[in-house]
Amino acid sequence: MRLQVLDSIASVPREAWDALLDEAATPFVRWDFLEALESTRCASPRSDWVPRHLAAWRDGQLVACAPAYVRRGSDGDFSRDWGWASAASRAGLAYYPKLSMTVPFTPCTGRRILVAPGENRERSVAAIVGLARDLCRRERLGSLQFLFPLAGEAEELEKAGLALRVDHQFHWQNEGYRTFDEFLARFRSKDRNAIKREMRAPAEQGIEIRTVRGENLRARSGELAREAHALHRSTIDKLMWGRGWLNQAFYERVFSRLPEHVEMVEARKDGRLVAGAFNVASKDRLFGRYWGAFEEHPFLHFNVCLYHSIRDCIERGLCAFEGGAGGEHKLSRGFLPAEVWSTHAFSDVRLDRAMREAFRAELDERREALARWLAQSPILKPQAEARAR
Repeated sequence: MRLQVLDSIASVPREAWDALLDEAATPFVRWDFLEALESTRCASPRSDWVPRHLAAWRDGQLVACAPAYVRRGSDGDFSRDWGWASAASRAGLAYYPKLSMTVPFTPCTGRRILVAPGENRERSVAAIVGLARDLCRRERLGSLQFLFPLAGEAEELEKAGLALRVDHQFHWQNEGYRTFDEFLARFRSKDRNAIKREMRAPAEQGIEIRTVRGENLRARSGELAREAHALHRSTIDKLMWGRGWLNQAFYERVFSRLPEHVEMVEARKDGRLVAGAFNVASKDRLFGRYWGAFEEHPFLHFNVCLYHSIRDCIERGLCAFEGGAGGEHKLSRGFLPAEVWSTHAFSDVRLDRAMREAFRAELDERREALARWLAQSPILKPQAEARAR
């Protein structure tokens, strides 16, 4: 097996990279998505995302790979590790630069190491992790992190020697709902009535919401890309902490190259676009990414970003909807805490030892807290009770 570090996704043919995608791989690790980030300079040295993708070859064939970037900060990777970096700095220990094994600006769970069919996955994961560690040593990188891998993959990475950490996001899970009303039936009466009231608001305001996908999206890809970018800008420009990570060229590229995976939720009033959301869909999962509004209307955000897509997931039979990295407001609307994982290693043995002890101390506590919250949550009644109504 020949191991290689690549300074751009374009160093690998699209067909070779995508041949390693399996059922668990999301559209975010497709060659076209990563290439769109890099070719438009959204993920580039200028934006503090230096591509250092890892690849393993056998007899000239790509057999394993992983997107990777060298970073001197943490904005946009959603690791939320500023506290760790600050503590390491105060102790005189190196934390940055770091090697982030993730998709830029994308806090969505999914496959992080792609392995060719028929290859021994355990050995391939160990080879990629070994290459990542070698890269950290050669380029004097202070830390290594795999962000938002699948739960099973996180266990593989722990077996390969990395420290395991659990956190949570709020995900909507499809419990076999046949209709949206069946989903609503699981709420307490006051919460169910509140949601119905919020859902009536757009129609009462003369606003129509719909999702554009497939051939309709393909036919309007250029227009929709411009709208998605304008909406994104409308949101971040209002926030003092807003970050314009993605440019219009990126949207144009993914809308034209990945029309089977990208979607646009449009909210229109009297024919004009007033709000919208850019989503990405895999075979069985929906990922909410960015939203924006040109006009303010009551409850429009909840309808565009949550209710409309939950109904859509039920109708399409999708198993889950990841609505983004944060937002406790999602709790009262049927999104429940879900475990998300990361794995870590630190070049300084003192920092590595301290962080591993900290992760071990919090692991059981966090998992127990999440399990307890889910068991005691008053938001959703058991499915059997709801169906008995």
